[in-house]
Amino acid sequence: MENKNPLYITEVALRDGSHAIAHQYTVDQVLSIAKSLDEANVPYIEVAHGDGLAGSSLQYGTSLTDEMKLIEAAVSICKQAKIAVLLLPGIGTIKELKEAAKIGAKMARIATHVTEADVSAQHISTAKELGMETVGFLMMAHMAPVEKLVEQAKLMESYGADIVYAVDSAGALLPHQVRERIRALRTHLKIEIGFHGHNNLSLAMANTLAAIEEGATRIDGSVRCLGAGAGNTQTEVLVAVLDRLGIHTGIDLYKMMDLAEGVVAPILKKPQEITKDSLVLGYAGVYSSFLLHAQRAAKQFNIDSRDILIELGKRNVVGGQEDMIVDIASQISKEGKRDGFLVK
Repeated sequence: MENKNPLYITEVALRDGSHAIAHQYTVDQVLSIAKSLDEANVPYIEVAHGDGLAGSSLQYGTSLTDEMKLIEAAVSICKQAKIAVLLLPGIGTIKELKEAAKIGAKMARIATHVTEADVSAQHISTAKELGMETVGFLMMAHMAPVEKLVEQAKLMESYGADIVYAVDSAGALLPHQVRERIRALRTHLKIEIGFHGHNNLSLAMANTLAAIEEGATRIDGSVRCLGAGAGNTQTEVLVAVLDRLGIHTGIDLYKMMDLAEGVVAPILKKPQEITKDSLVLGYAGVYSSFLLHAQRAAKQFNIDSRDILIELGKRNVVGGQEDMIVDIASQISKEGKRDGFLVK
C-alpha cells in the first residue's frame, strides 16, 4: 500500500471507550492511559464523555467523574500528545467547548448526524477562533448516499473545518462502501479526510485500510478495542499492520502492546468481542453506543436485546434518540418478538 501523506492516528479509548465501561473512568485511569499513550508517541488522544462534552445525563449515562477533570488530567500528563474533545451540537454547547480549550484541549471534533452538518457551523467556527485544530465528524455515514455525504462534508469545510471524517458509527459499512465514500470526499474536498470505524461486522481493520488506500490521512483507533459496540479499529494492531505495509506512524508498537495488556485489559469487565448484540448493531445499522442501553432495557422487560436493536434499525434511529430504547422495549414486551430483516 502506498501512502505519500503523513498518517495521524487519534486514540479514542478515553472517549468512545467510555461507552463500554458505562462512563466510569477515574482520574487515575485517565492519567495512566494518557501517560502511556503519550510515551508511545500517539499524536492525538480524545477525552470526553462517550457522547461528547456535557454528555453526562440520565439519557446518555452519567459519568463517574466530571469530564473536565478527566481532560485536565490528560493535558497535565502529556508531553507531546494533543488532547482532543468531541462535541455533539445539542448536547454540548459553546460554553463547554471554551472550557475545554481553556484547560488545554487542542483539537475539537464537532459531530453531527451525516445529514445535519448545518448545525455545526457555530461550533466549528468557534473552535477555529479558539485556535483549536477542528474536525467535522459526520456520524452514521452508512445512512446517506455518497452524494449527500459529500454535500454535508463541503458544508463543514466551508465553516472552517481542517479535517472531515466519514464515521461508521454503527460498524455497518462494507469495504467497497468505505472506498467510494473516502474517494468521493478526497475528490471534492481540499482539506484532509479521516475515517472512524467500529468492528461490529469484524470489518474495522479492512475498512480502515480501504480508507487509507483512498487517501484518508486521519484515522481513529481504540487500544484493546476499547470502544462502543465491538470497539473500534484496534490501535496496537493497526500500528503493526501499517508497519508491515511500510506506513510508519511513529508510534511505539511495544509500548502500545504493553498498554493494552497491562493497563487497559484490567479495566474491561470482559474482553471486547463481537457478541450477538454487537453483531446485530452492524447488521441492522444501529448506533454502536446503544448497546448497553438496549441490554439494560432487555433485562428490565425480560425480552431479547436483539429484538430491540432490530427494531431500532427498522426505525432508522440515530444518535441522540436513546430515549426511544425503553419505549421500544416496552412495546415489544407487550406485542411479542419482532421479525428480523436484512439491511438494504
